[in-house]
This record gives sequence, C-alpha cells and structure tokens, in this order.
Amino acid sequence: MSKRNSFAVALVCCSFTCLFAQSSQSPELPSGAMQQKVTTACTECHGSRIILQQRLSKGAWTKEVDKMTKWGALVDPADRDGFIDYLSSNFPPDKAPAVMPRAAAKQVASESKPKP
Repeated sequence: MSKRNSFAVALVCCSFTCLFAQSSQSPELPSGAMQQKVTTACTECHGSRIILQQRLSKGAWTKEVDKMTKWGALVDPADRDGFIDYLSSNFPPDKAPAVMPRAAAKQVASESKPKP
C-alpha cells in the first residue's frame, strides 16, 4: 500500500472514529492556557479519557500531536508547541495515570471478592 493510500485509510478510520467515539460525559482536562484549544481539537475525534490516561515524554507527545494533526486534528501551527507543552506538563511519564470511574469500580469490586 502506498503512503498516500495509507494516509487515506488512516483519515477514513479517524473520521469514522470521530463519529462514534466521542463521549458527552468526558471528564475535563486540567486547567491551563491551552486547555480549551486542546479540548476542542482532541475531543472532535475521541473523549478526553484517552488523553487523561496517557503518560508520555515531551518527545512522545510531539510525535502524538504531529500524528494527530496529519490524521486531521485541527491544530493551528502557531499553537503546536503550546499543545505539546500543555500535554507534556500535565501528562508526563512520571505521573500516575488517571483512574477512570468505570475502571475504579471494577477494581474495587474485584478486590472485595472473597479469595478461595
């Protein structure tokens, strides 16, 4: 498959995901100068939960922002570095991942089951 066809497939997949993956119940991203722009650009295709669970280095966030932009995320080139700074400072590798309510409920339920 050519690079052009691969890009087209990725774009179609992202568009399909955008239609079905966004949750109206997504938790808010942490406050900060870029919060609203990151929320707007990223949650067009997926809920904020996927961001809240990520823990990446600045280099990895750079690759992620560039990849998502190539897949169609609307990020003004003037905001690119701000997105990367916001994401890498709020979701660095040394910070514990966010525990989502659904996952927490399952964990509590499994811990409360009697052991055989």
